[in-house]
Amino acid sequence: MSYQAPVKDMMFTIRELAGLAQVRQLPGFSDATDDTVEAVLEEAARFNGEVLAPLNWAGDLKPATVADGVVTTTPGFREAFRAFGEAGWQGVQHPEAFGGQGLPKLVATACGEMLNSANLSFALCPLLTDGAIEALLTAGTPAQQQGFIPRMISGEWTGTMNLTEPQAGSDLSLVRSRAEPQADGSFRIFGQKIYITFGEHDMAENIVHLVLARTPGSPEGVKGISLFIVPKFLIDAQGKLGARNDVFCTSVEHKLGIKASPTAVLLYGDGKFPVSAAAGQTPAAGALGWLVGEENRGLEYMFVMMNAARFAVGMQGVAIAERSYQKAVSYARDRVQSRAVEGSSGPVAIIQHPDVRRMLMTMRALTEGARSLAYVAAAAYDAAHASPDPATAKANATFYEFLVPIVKGFSTEMSLEVTSLGVQVHGGMGFIEETGAAQYYRDARILTIYEGTTAIQANDLIGRKTVRDGGQTARAVLARVRQTLAEMPADGGDLQAIAARLTEGAQALSDAIDHLVAQGKADARAVYAGSVPYLMLSGTVLAGWQMARAALAAQRLLASADADTAFLKAKIGTARFYADHVLSRSGGYCAAIVAGAAGTLALEEAMF
Repeated sequence: MSYQAPVKDMMFTIRELAGLAQVRQLPGFSDATDDTVEAVLEEAARFNGEVLAPLNWAGDLKPATVADGVVTTTPGFREAFRAFGEAGWQGVQHPEAFGGQGLPKLVATACGEMLNSANLSFALCPLLTDGAIEALLTAGTPAQQQGFIPRMISGEWTGTMNLTEPQAGSDLSLVRSRAEPQADGSFRIFGQKIYITFGEHDMAENIVHLVLARTPGSPEGVKGISLFIVPKFLIDAQGKLGARNDVFCTSVEHKLGIKASPTAVLLYGDGKFPVSAAAGQTPAAGALGWLVGEENRGLEYMFVMMNAARFAVGMQGVAIAERSYQKAVSYARDRVQSRAVEGSSGPVAIIQHPDVRRMLMTMRALTEGARSLAYVAAAAYDAAHASPDPATAKANATFYEFLVPIVKGFSTEMSLEVTSLGVQVHGGMGFIEETGAAQYYRDARILTIYEGTTAIQANDLIGRKTVRDGGQTARAVLARVRQTLAEMPADGGDLQAIAARLTEGAQALSDAIDHLVAQGKADARAVYAGSVPYLMLSGTVLAGWQMARAALAAQRLLASADADTAFLKAKIGTARFYADHVLSRSGGYCAAIVAGAAGTLALEEAMF
């Protein structure tokens, strides 16, 4: 089957959990009415289902290739990207002043989920372009913004993020690419960058590289890194493309998944394409680049792009989980195998077997929980950036920043569980590539790694987001969970059962926060040994909070005359499953955080 966007679930989440009605009260978002947002989502569903989803399997079979520095993408990608740009999908959340649609991040998040569900490899190009646009909106000069952003929003050009070098992976203090200042204010860039997603391709006429490099005499470490715009083709005063810049793709990686996305190794200043900084000058080696913002603040600016990308990668986890779930449900309905456990006249569709139901419900509940948490975070981002009240903006910014590592880490770890279950539902056929289930499993595997591994997200959640302020932000979020618990009925039904599990989960998270704050400075190694369990506990409980809110909303809506009874009852049933089968993991995570360090650090290095 192809992909069908879950627009009904997305709209429920946007309205009932993320608070679309409140978001459209923010300055600039008055056009985001329910009808408008639903129309945008319906059109996004059509485009992604008809144009991009059919190319997903083709990209796995015929990935991007490189020859003499020229990358050729999967057949059909170039035409699809042109259609993507012309339809305006790159500009959903970007300012109208630059050609965007100016819609809330909340709406763009749902559109981005569809894009990634339809074709994860293809979606990486717009994802990185979004990040480049955000970085330039933050730190670019007016001339840089006007010169580059409209062409990226239109799809004529794309953007990249150039951080990693062979010796500088997660530790960017080791970046050694250099930027030599020129008399005209430009710089010549020299160095090698690796793992550059869509660093070279044939889908757009130009590529705008944002590159981290060091200027002469800059301080060592992260404080001496600057950010530069380095276009693949130089641009003249009239905005037209000129000479090829001195940046060359030496290879693209052969990967486990996302094969259609060219992951490039780029050489800057190798002399392959010597260029002149001005007319009449002799061409020379060194890619021409222009400083973004101030010198030595490059990592600060790049974090804008990285934060945008980290949230987007979390949404990739939700997206691939949804695609895997849809395929598993379709197969389970069609595959007839074995008699029912209670007895039947003959073999039944495997969706009737209890354990297959358990797997499908796990896939569904995890995906819906992670989606809900991410959409709520997106709405907080909108309030943080658009609210006219400084206190409201600050509170929402703090909430959003707290959730970003959870959205990234929990959602991507979740996607591995879901896509693995997707293979399992298919049985032996899931292990055969032709069924397609394995592609989602392979594609999902990178999500916990790029844009900061799960441990990096978890360390951020502990160090910067929990221990640094003495647990104040974490406890404030927990207070919101308990506010929802106070609204849950005690009627002996599903909602009371959900509340019981959420109460246990909230207590486990509270105990973990208390432990981490108390031990944060006393025994750092022991605290960080529990970092990933803490992230998973946080994600489990906070997604469970959203599932409880969803059940409350569904229960309320069931009383309306035009209630979609089947959908709303499924919402409550899925929340009940999440409570019993996912929230019940909370105690184990808490035990690993509070008492697990001794085992984690028990062996000396030589014992491994």
